[in-house]
Amino acid sequence: MPITDLLPLFGDEKMTSPLIIAGPCSAESEQQTLDTACALAAAGVRVFRAGVWKPRTKPGGFEGIGTPALEWLSKVKEETGMLVATEVATERHVHEALHAGVDVLWIGARTSANPFAVQEIADVLASLPDHRRNQLTVLVKNPVNPDLELWIGALERIYGAGVRRLGAIHRGFTSYGKHIYRNPPKWRIPIELHRRLPDLPIICDPSHIGGKRELIASLSQQALDMNFDGLIIETHSNPDAALSDKAQQITPEVLQYIVSTLVKPEQSTSTESLALLRQQIDRIDDELIEILAKRMRVARDIGRFKKEHRMPVVQPGRYNDLMQRRVDTAVSLDMDAEFMRNVLSAIHEESVRQQLEICAETLLDKQL
Repeated sequence: MPITDLLPLFGDEKMTSPLIIAGPCSAESEQQTLDTACALAAAGVRVFRAGVWKPRTKPGGFEGIGTPALEWLSKVKEETGMLVATEVATERHVHEALHAGVDVLWIGARTSANPFAVQEIADVLASLPDHRRNQLTVLVKNPVNPDLELWIGALERIYGAGVRRLGAIHRGFTSYGKHIYRNPPKWRIPIELHRRLPDLPIICDPSHIGGKRELIASLSQQALDMNFDGLIIETHSNPDAALSDKAQQITPEVLQYIVSTLVKPEQSTSTESLALLRQQIDRIDDELIEILAKRMRVARDIGRFKKEHRMPVVQPGRYNDLMQRRVDTAVSLDMDAEFMRNVLSAIHEESVRQQLEICAETLLDKQL
């Protein structure tokens, strides 16, 4: 179904540009919730987010305070005037959040991947009185897997329930193995979402994409370079003591600094084109680093094989032959021969260094 006649996400209230939604991964205590909210309100943030129900990948971890934490969100509204947002995954969550006066609901990545769960939420929203549903904002995170149709399907279910303050959250996609990012962004998917649904606001979640607080600033700028409408950033009064996802949370002071350094590009075709080209470079660089990491893992395996079979680490004949063949290939692809020799030499030196480390560890073990 076409998603067209959308309303502003937050009514007629004036919001900063870009829109900033911030708050802790989890509402852990009343004091932590209020301390963080007050600091964010003082920094000009108008929408406070906090997880109440926190399903974890495996049982045994902190899974949120649950319903009692909704009272703390009500106090945030009362004491700061901020709008409050939380994640919902079931019919009960929706009923309890709305009863507590929550202004913004978001549907998480695990839930958006399940059409049954999304439809359950949509049915609750469809049953609301018109005035209540018209006041409510619903944001839908991308599914954990990179499936654009599944994401659009979840958005259409909520839209079909009569929600017109509707937006998407891009939080990256789960991927097997080690990566620079916790959830690689695969920017082409939200870009295609925008092409398909140009009226839909898209908010970036750099906290979940990066998984590390030091990546939040650069990811936020990348999102703005691609004309995302806003950011949702996990912010905690004491991140190192957080009960969930502490590595990706920042303090309100750091958030304020990051926001102050962001540059909102001019809305022009030339700027958009440049941003897309830069985004391609960033993605290729990330892929290049991950490929080099895989190569070094194979080099270490070769080092172990050489050690077990008492073979020398460096084999000049093979190296010279491979170097020439790869330089010739690079030249055929319009790259400079000397540049490629330098690159391959650096890669080879690092491979040798790592293999020598393996041999040194073996000798040390024998001495001990």
